[in-house]
Amino acid sequence: MSYPFIISVVDDDESVRIALDSLLRSNGYTVRVFATAEEFLSTNGPLITSCLISDVQMPGLSGIQMYEELSARGIHLPVIFISGYLDSLPQVSATAVKPVAFFPKPFPCGELIACIEDILNRSA
Repeated sequence: MSYPFIISVVDDDESVRIALDSLLRSNGYTVRVFATAEEFLSTNGPLITSCLISDVQMPGLSGIQMYEELSARGIHLPVIFISGYLDSLPQVSATAVKPVAFFPKPFPCGELIACIEDILNRSA
């Protein structure tokens, strides 16, 4: 089944981008992947994204800084933060950014897909 939603993935780890791209496409989603927050922000990605999955800690702009920039532009996307660092959760919780979910890497694929489906069902 194919969905009219676009999921954007922003992560500096190529293996994570590839894995998420494969997982999401195998579940019928259209996926766009970006290696940096700056790359995502410089495209039309923010305007066409239905759900954003972003690493928290990346070189350059962090996932949190990227989300704050999106908010400053008046773009409010549902965001799922992922991180290989358990200390990122308090960092995310301490900001004004309110993610829909936070998953430590490695994350359970079924739970991530269920979270995305819930987000998209609410926005449909």
